[in-house]
Amino acid sequence: MIKPLIHLAAAFALAATATLPVRAADFPTRPVRLLVPFSPGGGIDQLARIAAVKMAEDLKQQVVVENMAGAGGAIAAKTVANAAPDGYTLIFNSSSAVATGLLGKERLGFDPVKDFAPVSLVAQFPLVMVVNSKVPARNMKEFVELLKKNPDKYNYGSSGNGTAIHLASELFKTLAGVNMQHVPYKGTAAAMQDLLGGRIHMMLDGVPPQIGNIHEGRVRALGVTTTERSAMLPDVPTVAEAVPGYAFPFWVAIYAPAGTPKPVLDRLAAAVSAAAKDPQSRQRFKDAGSEAVGSTPAELAAFWKQQIDLYSGIVSKTGIKLDGE
Repeated sequence: MIKPLIHLAAAFALAATATLPVRAADFPTRPVRLLVPFSPGGGIDQLARIAAVKMAEDLKQQVVVENMAGAGGAIAAKTVANAAPDGYTLIFNSSSAVATGLLGKERLGFDPVKDFAPVSLVAQFPLVMVVNSKVPARNMKEFVELLKKNPDKYNYGSSGNGTAIHLASELFKTLAGVNMQHVPYKGTAAAMQDLLGGRIHMMLDGVPPQIGNIHEGRVRALGVTTTERSAMLPDVPTVAEAVPGYAFPFWVAIYAPAGTPKPVLDRLAAAVSAAAKDPQSRQRFKDAGSEAVGSTPAELAAFWKQQIDLYSGIVSKTGIKLDGE
């Protein structure tokens, strides 16, 4: 009878231990997975790896970056949403992946709001609006006037239906009071090829990939999507200078599964902040065309709500849908 009692006592002790509050000092005790919902070598992947290096130093554990591309980020998002809420499986999410998740949550099998716990806003960066060299507009004001005089004549490309670039372009149309035809592509590379070939007229893209095209005259930069000018393109105005109220920053942030204990979220956020404050890391973020941020979970939650409200408003006004819906 003694052995069963010992086993029973041990079981109760284990259960009691499992319910004890999680302390930041206890985390992490093994490597942390950081899932990137895009292919290796791209801009988002690069930013994730910059952050992971310093996070690993701060956490004193490996932060293993795993690329899990597909379905506009949905495969990686669903993997993290279904992972144990212990802080060991995270997603390095972008505004584009969140937009896709918001539009397709019923079909994709996860909720981009309810199924994730905010950790930290890692970085923000502008998109730049570029037109092919044959478009007869030298600046944003002329471009808006051109579109108003020629409704439906001009088009724009995006990286796909429901992506952040699609939403950002539709917001421009709404605030500028113009109409353009949308041409969705499977990624920005194909869209850019057609822009350079003159088959589409305009698109939004990250600043670093367009620096060479802009300086060599293959495309014309009309504006950046943030509220302030880009340090990489100081002579290019913001879109808002000609279209009041326009702002659409591109951003990347880290999320954990919903239900992850607050001390774990706080510990992870502190590691992101360490990366954001490190001079070498900040320079690497800057070289990649972004501004390191590093926020608390609460700050990311507030920012995230603003972004979800922005995306939802655009979707409501435009009726944007994902492919196949």
